[in-house]
Amino acid sequence: MSDDDLTFSHEINRNSAFVPPDGLCWLSVLSCLVLACSYVGSLYVWRSDLPRDNPSVIKRRFTSVLVVSALSPVFVWAWKELAGVRPGHSLLALMGIRLEGIVPAATLPLLLTMVLFLGPLIQLAIDCPWSFIDGIKVGIDPSFWALCVSDMRWLRNQVVAPLTEELVFRASMLPMLVPCAGPNAAIFTCPLFFGVAHFHHVIELLRFRQGTVSAIFLSAVFQFSYTGVFGAYTAFIFIRTGHLLGPVLCHSFCNFMGFPALSAALEHPQRLILLSSYLLGVLLFGLLLFPMTDPAFYSTPTPVCSLSVVPESVCS
Repeated sequence: MSDDDLTFSHEINRNSAFVPPDGLCWLSVLSCLVLACSYVGSLYVWRSDLPRDNPSVIKRRFTSVLVVSALSPVFVWAWKELAGVRPGHSLLALMGIRLEGIVPAATLPLLLTMVLFLGPLIQLAIDCPWSFIDGIKVGIDPSFWALCVSDMRWLRNQVVAPLTEELVFRASMLPMLVPCAGPNAAIFTCPLFFGVAHFHHVIELLRFRQGTVSAIFLSAVFQFSYTGVFGAYTAFIFIRTGHLLGPVLCHSFCNFMGFPALSAALEHPQRLILLSSYLLGVLLFGLLLFPMTDPAFYSTPTPVCSLSVVPESVCS
């Protein structure tokens, strides 16, 4: 390959199509793979015989994943320089870190996700021993939030994991994948790195003998499937909104809710109401998915869509 090929660059702007250089797809996939391995590998730089939920293990892992996450823009910058891509937006804007359209980005995707979880939310409200007023009082009580922040598992599940995983697996990878695969294909390609990255839990489950081998691998397959679907959803939100904030908030909310307890709803005394709300939530989600993520709310086209070779409907 000649020096001219290595230094190939093409100006991308809102009025011209992007022509990808040769070898861009290999470079993009390799960069994403290195980034995913760096994130997962950072969890194991600390030697310990303690399980993953031990506070000291969580604190150490906070340090390593935060370092990798902070360096993730360097990966995107290095990819951009090696590929010779010259986008018409700043690096941070391509990664969804921008102020334009931030208010709808902080509210609409989260509301959309809550619509999808309408059934579980109603189930939670029915089973909650608190009244609505009591719940409001707890929610605005500083001591409640101080207790949450002091809990390492809460910090991991609600703050650090959503922020770092969305930054690495969405905000960093999608700008590298969109020029190669296009927005539609990138939505379904990006979660593969995210799903495979969660297979590291198998190592810990086997190490601490937390279940039979077959049960552990069945759980891993289920988790890969679930995280794959979830990853495609947050990738869709990122591309449609061009913001990192929406996927982070949706990720945190989903971590809080967990996988819907449909079996419990089937056995619930109010199962007719719950099953109807589950169905209604899914139907409303399908109807509102595109309207509530319309790029017009966030700026059109979103920065990451400007990297697309061919305009696709997901970007408009």
